[in-house]
Amino acid sequence: MTLILGGIIESLRGENQRVPCPDNPELGFTELLIMEMNPTEEENENLNEERNRESQKCSAWCQKVHTTVSNWMLPEDMRSRYLERANCLPPPIFIISISLAELAVFIYYAVWKPQKQWITLDTGVLDSPFIYRPDRRQEAWRFISYMLVHAGVQHIIGNLVMQLILGIPLELVHKGHRVGLVYLAGVIGGSLASSIFDPMLRLVGASGGGYALMGGYFMNVLVNFRQMVPLFGVFRLAFILIIVGTDVGFALYRRFLVGGDGLRVSFVAHIAGGLAGMTIGYVVFSCYNQKLLKDVRFWVSILAYVSCVVFAIIFNIFLSPAA
Repeated sequence: MTLILGGIIESLRGENQRVPCPDNPELGFTELLIMEMNPTEEENENLNEERNRESQKCSAWCQKVHTTVSNWMLPEDMRSRYLERANCLPPPIFIISISLAELAVFIYYAVWKPQKQWITLDTGVLDSPFIYRPDRRQEAWRFISYMLVHAGVQHIIGNLVMQLILGIPLELVHKGHRVGLVYLAGVIGGSLASSIFDPMLRLVGASGGGYALMGGYFMNVLVNFRQMVPLFGVFRLAFILIIVGTDVGFALYRRFLVGGDGLRVSFVAHIAGGLAGMTIGYVVFSCYNQKLLKDVRFWVSILAYVSCVVFAIIFNIFLSPAA
């Protein structure tokens, strides 16, 4: 392209005196073409100013988002430092990706598998390779993949609302690797606890992960309550209690009131996920201004969690009544 353009300019130089510019007879066509190809300093300044205005608008919007998020997620003494280095990149990829995967699996089983209705479980879901089943505990992936399957419309809506409302702000503050650690700790802890305390029942839903995020946030609100605006502190606690109460109500209904043993699912994952969040989640979400691996509390909570996991594995291998 450069060679062609250069050839055109060279061919026109001989005609430069014979083809003057109408606006300025002293300029030939070649000079005019070169001038238009190279913007003036004034044009460059205008272009840079326009780009700066667009960047400032984007930055102002991003700053407003982070200001609101910091008021909800961090105590007052950490907000200024957070806002100094806050940015909208990367976006909250982990929690959005997990939520989309769970929604896609639900739509698959609700639409393409035989279902009489979308309110409670049916055969298509119960036979899923994702659901945790006591008689297939040797398929270890089920201790994690059960989070992709849900018991009905109200189940998946409740879980998605909970984890998106909490997960997106938490991931903006703490980034995806920390939120993912807490979420998966709740998922694994939920299935292992269910296999011990409710060993004969199936398990579905992402409540373990959602309650882990909830537990970590709940502990931070309690510990830093005096550093937050009291009204917002009370509102946050009330918000958590309303969501937890509603979801636990549905879980208890599915566990004790739904007819038929095949349709009942365990609710122990809610409790275990919340406990994982109140230990590991609290430490992870309270270490914003320091490296997580240098915090002694993190290693203590990890050691306690691993001990529980090892005990659950031994129980499932040698002691489970579902064997």
